[in-house]
Amino acid sequence: MRRYWTSLACFLVLVAVQPLRSQHPQGNLVYNASFEEHHECPKKIEALGVMREVDAWWQPTGGSSDYFNACGGRECTVPRNKMGFQPAHSGEAYCGIYCSQEMYREYLQTELMAPLAAGRRYRVSFWVSLAEKSPHATSAIGAVLSRQRLQDTTHGILMQREVDDLDEGSAQSIAIFLTPQIANAPERTLNDTKEWTEVSGEFVATGGERFLTIGNFLPFNKSRVVAADGSNTPLPGAYYYVDDVSVRCLDSAGLAVPPLDPVPAEGATIVMSEVFFDTGESEVLQQSYRELRILADMLRTHPSMRIELRGHTDNRGTIDYNMKLSTARAKAVADCLMRMGAGKEQLTWQGFGKSVPIADNDSAEGRRKNRRVEYRVVAH
Repeated sequence: MRRYWTSLACFLVLVAVQPLRSQHPQGNLVYNASFEEHHECPKKIEALGVMREVDAWWQPTGGSSDYFNACGGRECTVPRNKMGFQPAHSGEAYCGIYCSQEMYREYLQTELMAPLAAGRRYRVSFWVSLAEKSPHATSAIGAVLSRQRLQDTTHGILMQREVDDLDEGSAQSIAIFLTPQIANAPERTLNDTKEWTEVSGEFVATGGERFLTIGNFLPFNKSRVVAADGSNTPLPGAYYYVDDVSVRCLDSAGLAVPPLDPVPAEGATIVMSEVFFDTGESEVLQQSYRELRILADMLRTHPSMRIELRGHTDNRGTIDYNMKLSTARAKAVADCLMRMGAGKEQLTWQGFGKSVPIADNDSAEGRRKNRRVEYRVVAH
């Protein structure tokens, strides 16, 4: 899908996708910046749940970040919910994360609309409000912009994990604390439960940063955690609502916008590299929704366009199992596209199991490439 983006420094041009472009303030590289876009309303807050309802945002660790929307169930509606009372900074939705515990943290992560350009200065901002039922407050909230996804299965501090090769073919994993490019001032405790407080800053990009992660990246003894008025909660700590996230380039004046790329040619096959599923599952994860909305808007803009969605697996598992799984995943993508406005008549889907590999199944990387959903343009 990235071939449909044409970017120069801070400009983002999408082929004939006015609906998507109109949803965002000019220049903001964050899609679904105020969390309004969602594929279903949140029902309840689960202690170890997975935030799946909101488009293009996800939790990168085992910590269960939360989604709140005016259409949600009693525990997660807006403005009154399980954690307190707070109208949205804008719109009718926001997210929530724990930021203070040593062994338990929550984070929010998204992929930017385009990678950042080397040497350019950017301003990053987001708004937070301490939940009324949060017994603690902290100053340690910031944002990390990275080239790669930051992911971890643990419930604690999100860290950069690197593999260090040792002698005789052995290796060890090293965890390194992340340094946010944008961080709230250490002396400013974020303890306002009535109003929203902006966390913002500027930095010069090294180039290629594509992922934005929000949360507390400091150990507990450096997080300046203080007591705050509030009731006990199932998980004591500093809990913050987060809304209106922005990443904007500050020095893009005078840049020319390159010509628009055409829509894919009839007969072209496009691998959807940003569509994700859990292992052995066919439910489309919310990390995929940004790419799916781009395709859905393209289909809406070109109503005569027809595509065939094709699901594929690696060579592990039986022929029957892989065929069923690949078909279910292709259909799940089609269902998402229809919910996003694509016409049913524009879509067909088919599973191919492990019969059409594009890489060697003998390596983990090759198997990863073979596990894919792609689409073929049948007609314009």
